[in-house]
Formats: sequence, structure tokens, C-alpha cells
Amino acid sequence: MRKFRQIIFLAVLAVLFSACGGSLNVPIQEEIKVDNKLPKIVLTKKGLQEEMNELAFEWKSIDNPDVEGIKIYKSSGDLNKSYLIKTIENRYSTHYVDLDVEPDTKYSYVFRTYKGDLVSKPTTIREVYTKPILSSVSWIYARNGLPRMAKIIWRPHRSDAIEYYIVERKTIDDDEWEMVAKIKGRLSAEYIDEDLKDKYTYKYRVRVVTFEGIVSHPSEIVKIVTKPLPPIVTGLKATTNLPKKIQLTWNKSNYKDFERFYLYRSSSKDGSYKLIAKLYNNRYVDEINEDGAKYFYKVSQKDNDGLESRYEHYVVMGSTLPKPYSPTISDVRQKNSTIVIKWFKVDPRSVSYIVKREAKTGWFDVKVDKFKNIKIKEFKDTNIQPNTKYTYTVYAVDKNGVVSEPSQSVTIEVGKLSNVSSKQKQKTVQHQNRVKNENYNEVEKVQPIENIQLDEL
Repeated sequence: MRKFRQIIFLAVLAVLFSACGGSLNVPIQEEIKVDNKLPKIVLTKKGLQEEMNELAFEWKSIDNPDVEGIKIYKSSGDLNKSYLIKTIENRYSTHYVDLDVEPDTKYSYVFRTYKGDLVSKPTTIREVYTKPILSSVSWIYARNGLPRMAKIIWRPHRSDAIEYYIVERKTIDDDEWEMVAKIKGRLSAEYIDEDLKDKYTYKYRVRVVTFEGIVSHPSEIVKIVTKPLPPIVTGLKATTNLPKKIQLTWNKSNYKDFERFYLYRSSSKDGSYKLIAKLYNNRYVDEINEDGAKYFYKVSQKDNDGLESRYEHYVVMGSTLPKPYSPTISDVRQKNSTIVIKWFKVDPRSVSYIVKREAKTGWFDVKVDKFKNIKIKEFKDTNIQPNTKYTYTVYAVDKNGVVSEPSQSVTIEVGKLSNVSSKQKQKTVQHQNRVKNENYNEVEKVQPIENIQLDEL
């Protein structure tokens, strides 16, 4: 029984299709009853207007009082899959705009007048095409080699309907395009993309957007590579044998965009590095008023765009000349009115010695004397007083005037002395006067230089 009903339904459709002269292409869910007396829809001379996102229809006015309105059917290419999209319930209406369309797409339409459940013969409009999507800008250019940026320019679009441009970017690691900017105004034709990676490849394209929100196809793709960092500075060396200073040298720069060297220093290898000099030349003297001081250095170069070379993993250590080793006192003894002190030379750098004497005659009465430029490993103190405690310390001095730490101290107590000749006393006093005002710590001063050396390349 069910199969029989299906056969009858198909037969009715076939009859209806024949009655419409073969033009019925709309499989309506309800039964269609055609009244041949109802007038057909007739489009005007310019009754069809196609745009990208809309199709507009205009037909001649219908004055027949038997007509109640118009029914409009639509299909997307396949005429056997039409469906009712609009019922206009006023016969005087002569316009319809379909906004539910896609650009660059084919559609078909059927128009019928109706009265009650009766419809007229169809007016079929086949192969109606919406306009294709706007093309994007016709010319686009990207400038290579800029520092951490890309400059994109294009020719303004010829259409006055353009509201803004969309700039899209993609890296070699990305799967999808990313919108990075909206540039408003048809005549705007430039975009600078900043904060990019160094020596990195980027791709760009541009779309246009109309005032109606229509987005064009993408433009041609352009590719840029950002400017690389300057080369790493090589050949950095630091001295370890200069008194109270560290001299640094490194290879000259042959980089065409070289601007200046940047020198950094830290008190530890993995510590915080501080910029201490900006230099045009490839050497620097770090003046340090300290013996045996150790510092760590890094150097970079910056170009005229402000890009700085890498320097994080290239470190050298420098140090000032350490103090010489202290001498070792080997003997101290009193011979009549003289105290004799002897010592060993421990450091081969030692070229002279300083002897410090402390004479104590009471709990708080202490007199200190220093004797410098002693060339032998022995000191004879002939100016001693009875009932006095003497303490002696010896320092070594190298050719640069660097003074060692003090040796171990030795103490000897003098009791009652035998008579000392006036000639010997006069000689001792003269010797003391000669060295009394000499400062044993005085060394050759090093003339400091400016931190930023601008006069040498």
C-alpha cells in the first residue's frame, strides 16, 4: 500500500511538470495547483542586478485583482532542489532583494503569482551569478633587512568602496595566517611591523574590506628577512700581570654598520655585568686601585640601528698584579747596642724590602718607624733604647712598587745598654732622618684614561 502511494505521488509530480511546460523545477513540499489564468511575473528590462553579496529583482506591476501576491523559489545550481524563500502578500510589490547569497556563486529563481492555493505558471530565471569577490591590491612590496621590523607598501585599491585594508602575517613556523593590522582609508598604503625577531623570515599579504563588510581575496604574498645581529666580537684578552690595572684588547670590527663597542664587567663569572665603557677602538685599560683584584669581562658591538651582538657566553677573566709573597724572618738578636734582623727571600719578584719597627716603652706609648729600600736580606737597628720592647715586621716590594702583606712579626725586649759612642749615635740619627718621612706604600702612579675613548678607531 505504501509503495502504491509513492507511485501515485511521483505520477502527480510528473503531470504537474508537464502542465508547466517543463519549467517547473521546484520540488515543493505542498501540492502545487496551477491556474493558467493567473498572470505570470515579467521582469523589467533591467530587472536583475547582481552584486557580490546580494541579488535584486524588479518586475512589472500586476494589476489583476485575482492575484494576492508573489511566491519566490530559489536553488543553488541544482534545479531539482529549489525551495520557497519568500511569499510577498501584496500584488503591488515589484521588488525583491536576496541577501542570503555568496560571492561568485550561481543561483536559479522561480517566480509565481498566487491566489489562495493556486499559483501561476512559473517565470524561471536560470544561472544568476553573484559577482566574484573583490580582487585585492594589484601591487605589494616588502623591504628586507630592517632592524626587527618589516615595511610593507602597496598600491591603493581602485575601488571607492574600500573602507580599510587587512594586513596578514605568517612565519615559516606558522600554519595559519594572522591578522596584524587594520589600515583605515583607501589611500593608506603602508604598514611597518615592529618587534620582530632578528634574522627571521616573515610573509605578508593584504586584503581589502568594503564599507559593506565584504572582504577581498588575499593579495600576492611577499617575503622579508629582518636584519641580523652584528657579528660576535672575537679575540677578547685581559692581562693578569699589570699593577693596579687590567688591560683589555680584542679584534677590530669589519662590520659595515659598526657603531661602537660595549664593554661589560662583573666581579664573578656568573654575576651581573655592568656596562663600563662605550668605545670606538678595540682596547681599554681598566684602572683598579687594588692588588690581585679579579674581574670578568664581556664585549659586544652595536650597529647604527641599535642592534647589539651576542656576548653572553664569551667571557674572559683579568686581574691586577697580586702582591708579592711576604718574606720569612729567619733570625732576630741583640748584639750590644744593635738589633740584627735577617729574613729569607720568598718571592723572586722581590727587589727591595721595608722594615717596620714598633717601639713600646709603656702600655700606651708606642712609636712606629719605617725603613724602606733595603736591598739586602738583613737590617741592623743601631738606634735602640734601654728598657724598650721592639717589634719588627718585614715587607717585600717588587719592581712596580707593589708591597707584600707583612711577614710574621718578631719581638725583642732591650734591657740596660752599654755605652754607645757619639759618632755611632750621630750616624743612626742621620739614617733615621733620611727615611723618617718616606711612605713605604708610595708607588708609581698610573695616569687614568677616559672610559670612553673617542679619538681612536
